[in-house]
Amino acid sequence: MDLFVRGDIDGSIREFERAAQAEPAVVPELWQRGISYFYAGRFEDGRKQFEVHRTVNPNDVENAAWWYLCMVKLGRREQARKQLLPVGPDPRIPMAEIYELYAGRGSEARVMESVEKGEDSGQPRRVRLFYAHLYLALLADVHGDAKAGAKHIKICLDQNVGGYMRAVAVVHQKSMKK
Repeated sequence: MDLFVRGDIDGSIREFERAAQAEPAVVPELWQRGISYFYAGRFEDGRKQFEVHRTVNPNDVENAAWWYLCMVKLGRREQARKQLLPVGPDPRIPMAEIYELYAGRGSEARVMESVEKGEDSGQPRRVRLFYAHLYLALLADVHGDAKAGAKHIKICLDQNVGGYMRAVAVVHQKSMKK
């Protein structure tokens, strides 16, 4: 994970794969490896990682979203929409609306409405905005709308949310500039 945060995607994959070889039981837990695969252009490996991660985290909308992103990069957009990995209840705002958007049943407007209506969730607005704009950026980018993707990733990063997903947003912004 530290290598990914530092922008060493290939190094992170090497270390994730070493961990998987040393302790095969951890493979389902390695969702971060799936993201590294995505940025390395190893979309089939990413797809498989997100499918196996679902066995230990079946409610995670983010996992389904990354699976979708890999499928689109593999040229399987319609199949991805029709067969989007099912999820259980993910109480984080705006994850339910993100899921519906990726499934082709939602809209960007609904995602943003949920962010604004989520004041009573106990989740800070900037966190809700961060995740909304991150997943809007990712979707716009894989669908070929670089301008919208760049706008969303900038707003995402402007929220100053930390953690691993911030590193993902930084890596994504750099990948968009290439």
